[in-house]
Amino acid sequence: MSKQNEQLPDILSDAVLKASAPVPEDFVEVKGIDYSKKESVDMKASDLIKSMRTMGFQASAVAEGCEIFDEMRSWRGVHIDELEEHKRTGQFDDDGFQKATIFMGYTSNLISSGLRDTLRYMVQHKQVSAIVATAGGIEEDLIKCLAPTYLGEFSLKGSKLRDEGMNRIGNLLVPNDNYCKFEEWIVPILDTLLEEQTEAAKKLGADAFDADSPAVLTPSKLIDRLGKEINDESSVLYWAHKNKIPIFCPAITDGSIGDMLFFHTFKSSPQQLRLDIVADIRKINSMSMAAFRAGMIILGGGLVKHHICNACLMRNGADYAVFINTGQEFDGSDAGARPDEAVSWGKIKAEARSQKIYADATVVFPLMVAATFASGK
Repeated sequence: MSKQNEQLPDILSDAVLKASAPVPEDFVEVKGIDYSKKESVDMKASDLIKSMRTMGFQASAVAEGCEIFDEMRSWRGVHIDELEEHKRTGQFDDDGFQKATIFMGYTSNLISSGLRDTLRYMVQHKQVSAIVATAGGIEEDLIKCLAPTYLGEFSLKGSKLRDEGMNRIGNLLVPNDNYCKFEEWIVPILDTLLEEQTEAAKKLGADAFDADSPAVLTPSKLIDRLGKEINDESSVLYWAHKNKIPIFCPAITDGSIGDMLFFHTFKSSPQQLRLDIVADIRKINSMSMAAFRAGMIILGGGLVKHHICNACLMRNGADYAVFINTGQEFDGSDAGARPDEAVSWGKIKAEARSQKIYADATVVFPLMVAATFASGK
Protein backbone atom coordinates (compact mmCIF):
# COMPACT_ATOMS: atom_id res chain seq x y z
CA MET A 1 0.00 0.00 0.00
CA SER A 2 1.32 3.44 -0.87
CA LYS A 3 2.14 6.00 1.85
CA GLN A 4 -0.79 8.09 0.61
CA ASN A 5 -3.18 5.16 1.16
CA GLU A 6 -1.69 4.54 4.63
CA GLN A 7 -3.06 7.96 5.58
CA LEU A 8 -6.66 7.04 4.59
CA PRO A 9 -9.17 5.96 7.22
CA ASP A 10 -9.37 2.17 7.45
CA ILE A 11 -13.04 2.17 6.33
CA LEU A 12 -12.11 3.86 3.04
CA SER A 13 -9.13 1.62 2.44
CA ASP A 14 -11.21 -1.53 3.01
CA ALA A 15 -14.22 -0.35 1.01
CA VAL A 16 -12.65 1.31 -2.02
CA LEU A 17 -9.14 -0.10 -2.27
CA LYS A 18 -9.85 -3.73 -1.44
CA ALA A 19 -7.14 -5.95 -2.88
CA SER A 20 -8.06 -8.22 -5.79
CA ALA A 21 -7.69 -11.97 -5.77
CA PRO A 22 -5.13 -13.32 -8.23
CA VAL A 23 -6.49 -13.21 -11.80
CA PRO A 24 -7.10 -16.77 -13.13
CA GLU A 25 -4.90 -17.73 -16.08
CA ASP A 26 -7.91 -18.52 -18.27
CA PHE A 27 -9.40 -15.01 -18.02
CA VAL A 28 -9.71 -13.29 -21.41
CA GLU A 29 -8.76 -9.64 -21.67
CA VAL A 30 -11.43 -7.28 -23.01
CA LYS A 31 -10.32 -5.80 -26.31
CA GLY A 32 -12.02 -3.99 -29.15
CA ILE A 33 -11.10 -3.20 -32.74
CA ASP A 34 -8.18 -0.90 -33.48
CA TYR A 35 -9.14 0.78 -36.75
CA SER A 36 -5.76 2.50 -36.92
CA LYS A 37 -4.28 -0.83 -37.95
CA LYS A 38 -4.27 -1.69 -41.63
CA GLU A 39 -5.82 -5.14 -41.13
CA SER A 40 -8.85 -3.56 -39.42
CA VAL A 41 -9.83 -1.42 -42.41
CA ASP A 42 -12.71 -2.72 -44.54
CA MET A 43 -12.68 -6.13 -42.84
CA LYS A 44 -14.50 -9.22 -44.02
CA ALA A 45 -17.57 -10.08 -41.97
CA SER A 46 -15.85 -13.16 -40.51
CA ASP A 47 -12.85 -11.07 -39.37
CA LEU A 48 -15.13 -8.43 -37.89
CA ILE A 49 -17.04 -11.06 -35.90
CA LYS A 50 -13.80 -12.61 -34.70
CA SER A 51 -12.64 -9.19 -33.51
CA MET A 52 -15.91 -8.70 -31.64
CA ARG A 53 -15.35 -11.88 -29.62
CA THR A 54 -13.54 -10.04 -26.82
CA MET A 55 -15.61 -6.84 -26.79
CA GLY A 56 -18.14 -8.04 -24.21
CA PHE A 57 -21.91 -7.57 -23.97
CA GLN A 58 -23.88 -8.61 -27.06
CA ALA A 59 -20.83 -8.34 -29.33
CA SER A 60 -19.34 -11.38 -27.61
CA ALA A 61 -22.72 -13.13 -27.76
CA VAL A 62 -22.90 -12.56 -31.53
CA ALA A 63 -19.41 -14.01 -31.96
CA GLU A 64 -20.35 -17.03 -29.84
CA GLY A 65 -23.49 -17.48 -31.94
CA CYS A 66 -21.40 -17.51 -35.12
CA GLU A 67 -19.12 -20.16 -33.67
CA ILE A 68 -22.19 -22.29 -32.98
CA PHE A 69 -23.47 -21.68 -36.52
CA ASP A 70 -20.16 -22.90 -37.92
CA GLU A 71 -20.13 -25.94 -35.68
CA MET A 72 -23.69 -27.02 -36.50
CA ARG A 73 -23.27 -26.53 -40.25
CA SER A 74 -19.88 -28.26 -40.47
CA TRP A 75 -20.55 -31.30 -38.29
CA ARG A 76 -20.29 -34.58 -40.20
CA GLY A 77 -20.82 -38.13 -39.01
CA VAL A 78 -20.35 -41.47 -40.73
CA HIS A 79 -21.07 -42.22 -44.37
CA ILE A 80 -24.49 -43.55 -45.32
CA ASP A 81 -22.93 -46.81 -46.55
CA GLU A 82 -21.77 -47.57 -43.00
CA LEU A 83 -25.31 -47.44 -41.62
CA GLU A 84 -27.96 -50.11 -41.57
CA GLU A 85 -30.87 -49.23 -43.84
CA HIS A 86 -33.30 -48.49 -41.00
CA LYS A 87 -30.86 -45.93 -39.57
CA ARG A 88 -30.68 -43.81 -42.74
CA THR A 89 -33.62 -41.50 -41.98
CA GLY A 90 -31.63 -38.45 -40.87
CA GLN A 91 -30.01 -35.71 -42.94
CA PHE A 92 -27.02 -36.37 -45.23
CA ASP A 93 -24.79 -34.04 -47.24
CA ASP A 94 -24.21 -34.35 -50.99
CA ASP A 95 -21.30 -36.72 -50.36
CA GLY A 96 -23.41 -39.06 -48.26
CA PHE A 97 -22.12 -38.15 -44.80
CA GLN A 98 -24.37 -37.54 -41.81
CA LYS A 99 -25.04 -33.87 -41.09
CA ALA A 100 -27.01 -31.95 -38.49
CA THR A 101 -30.71 -31.34 -38.96
CA ILE A 102 -31.08 -27.56 -38.64
CA PHE A 103 -34.47 -26.09 -37.73
CA MET A 104 -34.90 -22.37 -38.44
CA GLY A 105 -37.79 -20.37 -37.03
CA TYR A 106 -38.80 -16.79 -37.72
CA THR A 107 -41.72 -14.47 -37.08
CA SER A 108 -43.73 -12.63 -39.72
CA ASN A 109 -42.23 -9.18 -39.13
CA LEU A 110 -38.87 -10.48 -40.32
CA ILE A 111 -40.32 -11.58 -43.66
CA SER A 112 -42.02 -8.19 -43.93
CA SER A 113 -38.59 -6.60 -43.50
CA GLY A 114 -35.64 -6.88 -45.84
CA LEU A 115 -34.35 -9.81 -43.77
CA ARG A 116 -36.52 -11.91 -46.09
CA ASP A 117 -33.67 -11.91 -48.62
CA THR A 118 -31.25 -13.36 -46.06
CA LEU A 119 -33.78 -16.02 -45.06
CA ARG A 120 -34.35 -16.84 -48.72
CA TYR A 121 -30.59 -17.29 -49.18
CA MET A 122 -30.54 -19.85 -46.36
CA VAL A 123 -33.29 -21.87 -48.03
CA GLN A 124 -32.07 -21.39 -51.59
CA HIS A 125 -28.65 -22.80 -50.66
CA LYS A 126 -30.02 -25.63 -48.50
CA GLN A 127 -28.46 -24.32 -45.29
CA VAL A 128 -31.44 -25.44 -43.20
CA SER A 129 -33.46 -28.65 -43.03
CA ALA A 130 -36.87 -27.32 -41.97
CA ILE A 131 -38.59 -24.05 -41.12
CA VAL A 132 -41.25 -23.03 -38.63
CA ALA A 133 -42.97 -19.72 -39.35
CA THR A 134 -46.05 -17.80 -38.33
CA ALA A 135 -48.94 -17.32 -40.77
CA GLY A 136 -47.62 -13.85 -41.56
CA GLY A 137 -44.24 -15.40 -42.32
CA ILE A 138 -45.96 -17.41 -45.05
CA GLU A 139 -48.33 -14.88 -46.58
CA GLU A 140 -46.00 -11.86 -46.48
CA ASP A 141 -43.47 -13.80 -48.54
CA LEU A 142 -46.13 -14.48 -51.16
CA ILE A 143 -47.56 -10.96 -51.04
CA LYS A 144 -44.13 -9.46 -51.70
CA CYS A 145 -44.06 -11.41 -54.98
CA LEU A 146 -47.27 -9.63 -55.98
CA ALA A 147 -46.57 -6.09 -54.73
CA PRO A 148 -43.87 -4.30 -52.70
CA THR A 149 -43.71 -3.28 -49.05
CA TYR A 150 -42.44 0.26 -48.37
CA LEU A 151 -40.39 2.06 -45.74
CA GLY A 152 -42.32 4.45 -43.51
CA GLU A 153 -41.89 5.78 -39.97
CA PHE A 154 -42.71 4.36 -36.55
CA SER A 155 -44.40 7.66 -35.71
CA LEU A 156 -47.00 7.66 -38.51
CA LYS A 157 -50.47 8.10 -37.05
CA GLY A 158 -52.64 4.98 -37.20
CA SER A 159 -55.95 6.73 -37.83
CA LYS A 160 -54.53 8.62 -40.82
CA LEU A 161 -53.01 5.46 -42.25
CA ARG A 162 -56.33 3.68 -41.81
CA ASP A 163 -58.09 6.37 -43.85
CA GLU A 164 -55.46 5.96 -46.56
CA GLY A 165 -55.68 2.17 -46.66
CA MET A 166 -52.12 1.73 -45.40
CA ASN A 167 -51.13 -0.94 -42.87
CA ARG A 168 -48.11 -0.26 -40.66
CA ILE A 169 -45.65 -2.91 -39.46
CA GLY A 170 -43.24 -0.93 -37.28
CA ASN A 171 -41.69 1.48 -39.77
CA LEU A 172 -42.87 -0.52 -42.80
CA LEU A 173 -46.00 0.20 -44.83
CA VAL A 174 -48.15 -2.33 -46.69
CA PRO A 175 -50.92 -0.94 -48.93
CA ASN A 176 -54.24 -2.68 -48.38
CA ASP A 177 -54.35 -3.33 -52.13
CA ASN A 178 -51.54 -5.84 -51.61
CA TYR A 179 -53.94 -8.07 -49.66
CA CYS A 180 -56.59 -7.68 -52.36
CA LYS A 181 -54.04 -8.91 -54.90
CA PHE A 182 -53.22 -11.78 -52.55
CA GLU A 183 -56.88 -12.76 -52.38
CA GLU A 184 -57.16 -12.71 -56.18
CA TRP A 185 -54.09 -14.93 -56.43
CA ILE A 186 -54.84 -17.47 -53.71
CA VAL A 187 -58.60 -18.08 -54.11
CA PRO A 188 -58.29 -20.00 -57.43
CA ILE A 189 -55.60 -22.16 -55.79
CA LEU A 190 -57.89 -22.89 -52.85
CA ASP A 191 -60.64 -23.79 -55.33
CA THR A 192 -58.33 -26.24 -57.07
CA LEU A 193 -57.13 -27.75 -53.80
CA LEU A 194 -60.71 -28.29 -52.66
CA GLU A 195 -61.57 -30.02 -55.94
CA GLU A 196 -58.50 -32.27 -55.66
CA GLN A 197 -59.24 -33.09 -52.03
CA THR A 198 -62.91 -33.85 -52.73
CA GLU A 199 -62.13 -36.06 -55.74
CA ALA A 200 -59.41 -37.95 -53.86
CA ALA A 201 -61.76 -38.55 -50.92
CA LYS A 202 -64.47 -39.92 -53.25
CA LYS A 203 -62.02 -42.16 -55.07
CA LEU A 204 -60.25 -43.55 -52.02
CA GLY A 205 -63.23 -43.94 -49.69
CA ALA A 206 -62.10 -45.29 -46.34
CA ASP A 207 -58.44 -45.00 -47.39
CA ALA A 208 -58.81 -41.22 -47.79
CA PHE A 209 -57.70 -40.73 -44.20
CA ASP A 210 -54.37 -42.54 -44.59
CA ALA A 211 -51.42 -40.26 -43.76
CA ASP A 212 -50.04 -40.27 -47.31
CA SER A 213 -53.40 -39.91 -49.00
CA PRO A 214 -53.78 -37.03 -51.50
CA ALA A 215 -57.03 -36.28 -49.69
CA VAL A 216 -55.08 -35.31 -46.56
CA LEU A 217 -53.88 -31.72 -46.84
CA THR A 218 -51.63 -30.43 -44.08
CA PRO A 219 -50.40 -26.86 -43.50
CA SER A 220 -46.93 -27.87 -44.73
CA LYS A 221 -48.40 -29.43 -47.90
CA LEU A 222 -50.46 -26.29 -48.49
CA ILE A 223 -47.38 -24.11 -48.05
CA ASP A 224 -45.39 -26.31 -50.41
CA ARG A 225 -48.12 -25.99 -53.03
CA LEU A 226 -48.19 -22.21 -52.63
CA GLY A 227 -44.42 -22.14 -53.14
CA LYS A 228 -44.84 -24.12 -56.33
CA GLU A 229 -47.65 -21.89 -57.62
CA ILE A 230 -45.91 -18.58 -56.87
CA ASN A 231 -42.99 -19.64 -59.11
CA ASP A 232 -40.90 -16.61 -58.11
CA GLU A 233 -37.20 -16.89 -57.25
CA SER A 234 -37.42 -14.01 -54.77
CA SER A 235 -39.69 -16.17 -52.60
CA VAL A 236 -38.63 -18.23 -49.58
CA LEU A 237 -41.55 -20.58 -50.27
CA TYR A 238 -40.47 -21.08 -53.88
CA TRP A 239 -37.02 -22.30 -52.84
CA ALA A 240 -38.43 -24.40 -50.01
CA HIS A 241 -40.61 -26.19 -52.58
CA LYS A 242 -37.75 -26.55 -55.05
CA ASN A 243 -35.33 -27.90 -52.43
CA LYS A 244 -37.92 -30.03 -50.61
CA ILE A 245 -37.47 -28.17 -47.32
CA PRO A 246 -40.70 -28.40 -45.29
CA ILE A 247 -42.17 -25.23 -43.82
CA PHE A 248 -44.38 -25.81 -40.79
CA CYS A 249 -46.97 -23.31 -39.63
CA PRO A 250 -49.07 -24.64 -36.73
CA ALA A 251 -51.01 -21.35 -36.58
CA ILE A 252 -51.72 -21.16 -40.32
CA THR A 253 -55.11 -19.50 -39.77
CA ASP A 254 -53.67 -16.60 -37.72
CA GLY A 255 -53.29 -14.11 -40.55
CA SER A 256 -54.45 -13.15 -44.03
CA ILE A 257 -54.32 -16.82 -45.08
CA GLY A 258 -56.80 -17.51 -42.29
CA ASP A 259 -59.00 -14.73 -43.65
CA MET A 260 -58.86 -16.25 -47.13
CA LEU A 261 -59.68 -19.71 -45.77
CA PHE A 262 -62.57 -18.22 -43.80
CA PHE A 263 -63.96 -16.40 -46.83
CA HIS A 264 -63.55 -19.56 -48.88
CA THR A 265 -65.86 -21.51 -46.55
CA PHE A 266 -68.72 -19.26 -47.63
CA LYS A 267 -67.86 -19.47 -51.30
CA SER A 268 -67.45 -23.26 -51.29
CA SER A 269 -70.23 -24.14 -48.83
CA PRO A 270 -71.26 -26.82 -48.01
CA GLN A 271 -67.83 -28.22 -49.02
CA GLN A 272 -64.86 -26.94 -47.03
CA LEU A 273 -61.12 -27.36 -47.40
CA ARG A 274 -59.70 -29.47 -44.57
CA LEU A 275 -56.23 -29.12 -43.07
CA ASP A 276 -54.72 -31.85 -40.87
CA ILE A 277 -52.45 -30.38 -38.18
CA VAL A 278 -51.87 -33.77 -36.52
CA ALA A 279 -49.98 -35.08 -39.55
CA ASP A 280 -47.67 -32.06 -39.42
CA ILE A 281 -46.81 -32.42 -35.74
CA ARG A 282 -45.95 -36.04 -36.45
CA LYS A 283 -43.77 -34.94 -39.38
CA ILE A 284 -41.70 -32.31 -37.56
CA ASN A 285 -41.31 -34.43 -34.43
CA SER A 286 -40.25 -37.41 -36.56
CA MET A 287 -37.62 -35.24 -38.27
CA SER A 288 -36.26 -34.33 -34.86
CA MET A 289 -36.24 -37.92 -33.65
CA ALA A 290 -34.39 -39.06 -36.79
CA ALA A 291 -31.76 -36.29 -36.56
CA PHE A 292 -28.17 -37.44 -36.01
CA ARG A 293 -27.60 -34.04 -34.44
CA ALA A 294 -30.12 -31.20 -34.16
CA GLY A 295 -29.58 -27.46 -34.31
CA MET A 296 -31.95 -24.55 -33.72
CA ILE A 297 -31.73 -21.06 -35.21
CA ILE A 298 -34.64 -19.07 -33.84
CA LEU A 299 -35.29 -15.45 -34.79
CA GLY A 300 -37.95 -13.92 -32.59
CA GLY A 301 -40.03 -15.81 -30.09
CA GLY A 302 -43.48 -17.10 -29.33
CA LEU A 303 -44.92 -19.98 -31.29
CA VAL A 304 -41.99 -20.52 -33.68
CA LYS A 305 -39.52 -20.77 -30.80
CA HIS A 306 -41.58 -23.16 -28.75
CA HIS A 307 -42.61 -25.35 -31.68
CA ILE A 308 -38.99 -26.05 -32.62
CA CYS A 309 -37.90 -26.48 -29.01
CA ASN A 310 -40.74 -28.91 -28.37
CA ALA A 311 -39.85 -30.93 -31.46
CA CYS A 312 -36.30 -31.25 -30.12
CA LEU A 313 -37.71 -32.48 -26.81
CA MET A 314 -38.70 -35.65 -28.69
CA ARG A 315 -34.99 -36.49 -29.08
CA ASN A 316 -34.06 -35.39 -25.55
CA GLY A 317 -32.77 -32.00 -26.68
CA ALA A 318 -30.98 -30.11 -29.42
CA ASP A 319 -27.20 -30.20 -29.76
CA TYR A 320 -26.92 -26.56 -30.84
CA ALA A 321 -29.15 -23.56 -30.24
CA VAL A 322 -28.97 -19.86 -31.08
CA PHE A 323 -31.83 -17.55 -30.07
CA ILE A 324 -31.96 -13.98 -31.39
CA ASN A 325 -34.66 -11.76 -29.90
CA THR A 326 -35.23 -8.85 -27.55
CA GLY A 327 -37.50 -10.71 -25.12
CA GLN A 328 -36.77 -10.55 -21.39
CA GLU A 329 -37.19 -13.43 -18.96
CA PHE A 330 -38.57 -11.55 -15.95
CA ASP A 331 -42.22 -12.17 -16.93
CA GLY A 332 -41.74 -15.90 -17.45
CA SER A 333 -42.50 -15.78 -21.17
CA ASP A 334 -41.08 -18.47 -23.41
CA ALA A 335 -40.01 -15.79 -25.88
CA GLY A 336 -37.74 -14.19 -23.29
CA ALA A 337 -36.40 -17.41 -21.81
CA ARG A 338 -32.69 -18.11 -22.07
CA PRO A 339 -31.47 -21.48 -23.41
CA ASP A 340 -30.84 -22.81 -19.90
CA GLU A 341 -34.60 -22.81 -19.24
CA ALA A 342 -35.05 -25.09 -22.27
CA VAL A 343 -32.37 -27.38 -20.80
CA SER A 344 -34.62 -27.87 -17.76
CA TRP A 345 -37.39 -29.14 -20.05
CA GLY A 346 -35.10 -31.43 -22.03
CA LYS A 347 -35.44 -29.29 -25.18
CA ILE A 348 -31.73 -28.49 -25.30
CA LYS A 349 -29.11 -30.98 -24.11
CA ALA A 350 -27.18 -30.03 -21.00
CA GLU A 351 -23.88 -30.38 -22.88
CA ALA A 352 -25.12 -28.49 -25.97
CA ARG A 353 -23.58 -25.27 -27.24
CA SER A 354 -26.22 -22.58 -26.93
CA GLN A 355 -26.43 -18.80 -26.92
CA LYS A 356 -29.10 -16.15 -26.65
CA ILE A 357 -28.40 -12.85 -28.37
CA TYR A 358 -30.42 -9.88 -27.14
CA ALA A 359 -30.74 -7.94 -30.38
CA ASP A 360 -32.94 -7.01 -33.31
CA ALA A 361 -32.50 -9.87 -35.78
CA THR A 362 -32.50 -7.44 -38.73
CA VAL A 363 -29.29 -5.94 -37.33
CA VAL A 364 -27.26 -9.00 -36.38
CA PHE A 365 -28.51 -11.95 -38.47
CA PRO A 366 -27.32 -10.61 -41.87
CA LEU A 367 -23.88 -10.01 -40.34
CA MET A 368 -23.82 -13.50 -38.81
CA VAL A 369 -24.85 -15.18 -42.06
CA ALA A 370 -22.22 -13.20 -43.97
CA ALA A 371 -19.57 -14.45 -41.53
CA THR A 372 -20.71 -18.09 -41.57
CA PHE A 373 -23.20 -19.64 -43.99
CA ALA A 374 -22.39 -17.19 -46.82
CA SER A 375 -18.64 -16.98 -46.19
CA GLY A 376 -17.73 -19.57 -48.80
CA LYS A 377 -15.95 -21.70 -46.20
